[in-house]
Amino acid sequence: MSESPHPRETSGLLGHPLAERALLDAWNSGRLAHAWLLCGPKGIGKASLAYRFARFVLSGGGEGGGLFGGAPESLDIRPDHPIFRRISAQGHADLETVERGWSDDKKTKLKTEIVVEDVRGIGQFMSLTPAEGGWRVVIIDSADEMNRNAANAVLKVLEEPPRNALMLLVSHSPGRLLPTIRSRCRRLVMQPLAEEVVADLLARQRPELPSAEVESLARLAEGSIGKALALADEGGLDLYRELLGLLQGLPKLDIPALHAFGDKVARPENEGSFRTVTELLGWWLARLIRAGGRQGRGMAEVMAGEGALMSRLLAAASLEHWLEVWEKINTLFARTEAVHLDRKQAVLGAFLAVERLARSGR
Repeated sequence: MSESPHPRETSGLLGHPLAERALLDAWNSGRLAHAWLLCGPKGIGKASLAYRFARFVLSGGGEGGGLFGGAPESLDIRPDHPIFRRISAQGHADLETVERGWSDDKKTKLKTEIVVEDVRGIGQFMSLTPAEGGWRVVIIDSADEMNRNAANAVLKVLEEPPRNALMLLVSHSPGRLLPTIRSRCRRLVMQPLAEEVVADLLARQRPELPSAEVESLARLAEGSIGKALALADEGGLDLYRELLGLLQGLPKLDIPALHAFGDKVARPENEGSFRTVTELLGWWLARLIRAGGRQGRGMAEVMAGEGALMSRLLAAASLEHWLEVWEKINTLFARTEAVHLDRKQAVLGAFLAVERLARSGR
């Protein structure tokens, strides 16, 4: 399995020309906002764009202007450029990055949130004279993970931004941020990637995958290359195939097969598989509900037989009841993770809730 490059090491960015243009136009206007909120689904390239723009800004506006030396026309910085190399090696004095820290000295597990100690030095960093005479840049990835104290500390910096200082906040769920933080940032909304773009990126980063698997994973990922890579690494396609095989038996589940499936994904060493299954089941039920809302129009199958299964289940119960089951299952899985409930029982409970509705219609 090949290692995915960190966003700070990623040179190109596919699928977001409008977002890049917005940043470039703001720079060329001479009125660059001091803080940007890069919003959109997880895994679509927001952090990659943040590092891409940071390199551009710290290089003084890229590697040259237009054809006749005018305003720069691209955010591109070549990988062998000194700025690119130093940022990739986390060695640029004018760039500060904030991410979740390690929860232990052995660096085996990340903290669940960004705490105030992680952001306390941002204000002082941004107020210092840039070491290289240009800008100071801070990237927070992701801002959603800041706890209340950390968010308040960042807010103080946003309220009195220093000159030639730029803050880039990556956010998967901007609604979770303090309204005062949102109001002090220029929002840049990035859309999910096109399916063919996800497939192209996945094929480049996981060249060992057969083309048919690449296509299926790209469809499952729904516009997120990050999700596609995670599914590929966790055997997500095989898990989805097993999950769908169980659902195909509805309105009567194969209970022995369900127990075997629950045993497999609940093992302590299969933590990633459990999370993948919970996400896939929730995602599939959400697709079922969307298919019912538009009578299945435009709903492409990931695997053969999904459309017929959805039609059968939608005929068995109303959309309102399927929505209730989806909400209950999401709550069950969230509680299981939060308070360390029995994972196998959570999987069994979720599938049995689906079976009860498929059999009774209520």
